[in-house]
Parts: sequence; C-alpha cells; structure tokens
Amino acid sequence: MGDTVSVVFDGPAGVGKSTISKAVARQLGFTYVDTGAMYRGVTLLALEQGIPIDSAHQQEMMAITDTADFSFIFAGEELRIFHGLRDITEAIRSQEVTGTVSYVAALPQIRQGLTSLQQQMASSRNVVMEGRDIGTVVLPNADYKFFLSASPEVRARRRYKELLSKGIAIDQATVLADMQKRDQLDSSREYAPLCKAKDAIEIDTSGLEIEEIVKLVLAQIKGLCQEGRNEL
Repeated sequence: MGDTVSVVFDGPAGVGKSTISKAVARQLGFTYVDTGAMYRGVTLLALEQGIPIDSAHQQEMMAITDTADFSFIFAGEELRIFHGLRDITEAIRSQEVTGTVSYVAALPQIRQGLTSLQQQMASSRNVVMEGRDIGTVVLPNADYKFFLSASPEVRARRRYKELLSKGIAIDQATVLADMQKRDQLDSSREYAPLCKAKDAIEIDTSGLEIEEIVKLVLAQIKGLCQEGRNEL
C-alpha cells in the first residue's frame, strides 16, 4: 500500500458524481479533484485563444495542458475552480464549452497530459477524484472505486434543473439529446473510453437522494477498509 489513499468515482454526466464526490471528500478530509473540470478548463482556454478543436491542433492545446495550474477550493459549501489566480467556475460551464469538451477529451495527447497531472496530484495527497476513466486509466490501482449510473431521463432531468438554477435557459429535450450525444462520444472514443472498472462498485443513483448515496459510499469504504484496505 502507498502512503496516500485514493477514492475514485466514474460515470456519465448527470449521475451526481460531482455532488457525491465533493460530499465524500469533505467527510473524509481529502482533496477533491474534478477531472472533468480540468478538461473543461483546457477547452475554455483553447476557445478563448481561438485554437481550432481538432486533432491537427493538438500541439497548440498541449501548450495549455503543459502549463495548466488547476486548483479546487471550497468556499463554505461551494466549490470554486481556479486556473492560476483566475476563478473559472462559471466560465467552464457555458454551453459552448459543454458542447465542445468531449471533442477535446477524445484527443489522446490531451488525455495523456492531464492524466499525468492527475496522477501526480494523487501521488502527493489523499484524493477523491471523479471523472470518466479514473478507475480504468488514471488511477487503476485506486484503493476504493465506484461507478455511478442512472437512467438517461433521470440524468437529463437533473442536469436541466441544475442549468435552470444557474439561469441558463434550455429545454429538457435539448439537455437529453446533448447528454446522449456526449455519452456516445465518451463511450466510443478510441483512447480511454468511459467504462466501468471490473473491480468498481456500481451504484444506480436513479431513485436515491444524495445523502443516501453518500452514506452508502462511506459504508462501503468502511467495509472495505475493515477487509484490509488502506486505513482512513
């Protein structure tokens, strides 16, 4: 066993990964790492710099990845995401970034660059890390792995309510269509596709409240810890 402990969550959009993993990180006192936000950050910066989002311009985007300085800071109950000193929490959730991030995430060099950065983060501290390929590619030897799932309709309804709460006007049918498109891209990409690790515990979040899921996850971790995993 290493000196650090890692808890990872994988799954598609809208299953509650961010909310659940943030709550678990706070309960355990671990550093929270949202890998999806890192891909969104690279996408945001590429769009702002006018870099075309295609394989021919991976080197230009790699310059962004190589100098990336992402951090995740809790401000009370709210998580703020920074690139250097710049707060990019809202900017990375724009519709333009959301509609483009899967294309950026499918580029092998970008994934390799951010994967290396994420592995460095996990090697130096206890982390709760969430994304789409954490348990399979980024941290295949993570101490505790979870894969969250839910029906497309439930996921779309959750994301629709989230967007409305942020003042983003969009209809639920569009959210569902965008989500299904992203699912297809994430699951079919050649490098590091979205899939469940063989040793991950799967939890269907469709009919559960966040508090119930967090308690279930913490109970599973406690149980695995008693079986001989790393001490928390």
